[in-house]
Amino acid sequence: MKEVSIIGLDLAKRAFQIHGACADGGVAFRRKLTREKLLAFLAEQPSCVVAMEACGSAHHWGRAIHGLGHEVRLIPPAYVKPFVKRQKNDAADAEAIAEAASRPTMRFVAVKTEDQQARAMLFRSRDLLVRQRAQLINALRGHLSEHGVVAPQGPANLKTLVQAVEDPETSLPLLVVELARVYFDQIEGLSKKVAELEKATAFEAERGETTRRLKTAPGIGPITALAIETFAPPMEVFKRGRDFAAWLGLVPRQHSTGGKQVLGKTSKMGQRDIRRLLIIGAMTVVRWACRKGAPEGTWLHRLLARKPRMLVAIALANKMARAIWAMLTMAEDYRVPVAAAA
Repeated sequence: MKEVSIIGLDLAKRAFQIHGACADGGVAFRRKLTREKLLAFLAEQPSCVVAMEACGSAHHWGRAIHGLGHEVRLIPPAYVKPFVKRQKNDAADAEAIAEAASRPTMRFVAVKTEDQQARAMLFRSRDLLVRQRAQLINALRGHLSEHGVVAPQGPANLKTLVQAVEDPETSLPLLVVELARVYFDQIEGLSKKVAELEKATAFEAERGETTRRLKTAPGIGPITALAIETFAPPMEVFKRGRDFAAWLGLVPRQHSTGGKQVLGKTSKMGQRDIRRLLIIGAMTVVRWACRKGAPEGTWLHRLLARKPRMLVAIALANKMARAIWAMLTMAEDYRVPVAAAA
């Protein structure tokens, strides 16, 4: 067997395909192993690069393989696809992963720790329950609107539906009333679980120095701070703040050629959870500035005078991403631009 330099590993539930490549790009071996035999086989190999596509189980395997003394590289699946030759199968995927990992300009995903994945589960569990609650509320609003009972959107307006259903003189059919109570019970249970998870999120955000520092910036609360610490790679990966903003998908999409710069809408090609939360936080700051008035002469005041609110929120989210990079790389709390300029 030739000396292996890079091992491409195509992950699966039971059968794993591996492709060993030499330093010159030649094939060292091709193997198909079961889940139980994978780590034992890799432990017998000399220290080398083991590459995988970044997916749900890749971080677990990355930690286990790193413990064997190998260098682990996780590659976004979209960057592996161009290296697949003709047919799509496990062997071709493993070879493409090894080929992509050998590229000097390839971008890799940092392996997450167990604590990061635990916080990610907390974040996504709360997000899932919030969506389920919204689905139930909207479904109930739709059903009751067919009987002439209408209420605005949102959990805060649920009491309007409760009062209409529980009214002793209601004209709603008995079956509708009983089914609406089933919805109310489910919504109440989800609201309690969401509140518990929000308390857990706030507790986790208070524990870390990084999340405490992030919360000093306007528009960033405990949920956003926890999402940044959980889903974002180390800020040292990015050379500058605009690189982090581009990673989040908060920069315009380029259609440039021949030296002519053509910029379009935001790319939305980054981490969508952080991007969504930053835009929501930025919109909160914009609404507050529209009600109370932004300080005279500030960037926000000048932009609000010329641009629509949503566009200002996107631009502000971009600035927030750059500020986050600066805060974390310099280990400093947020400084108000006006005070810093003075």
